[in-house]
Amino acid sequence: MNDRVAVIAIVVEDEDSVESVNAILHEYKDAIIGRMGIPYRVKGINIISIAVDAPQDDINTIAGKIGRLKGVFAKTVYSNV
Repeated sequence: MNDRVAVIAIVVEDEDSVESVNAILHEYKDAIIGRMGIPYRVKGINIISIAVDAPQDDINTIAGKIGRLKGVFAKTVYSNV
């Protein structure tokens, strides 16, 4: 299967889920190109963007695992490359 380049956008509204998000990202660290996290204290949320290069199934798995966490939302945008 060919690797895809994508960005996973994550919004964490439940502070208790931050550790679980980080654990999932650590599990797939080899697929991660880069990561940017912004704590938006005014709204009490964390905004994270993850650039990945991996098979589409792996990218879907990462986003799916993260999106199933309590108070966490994830969406993926794929490159055409």
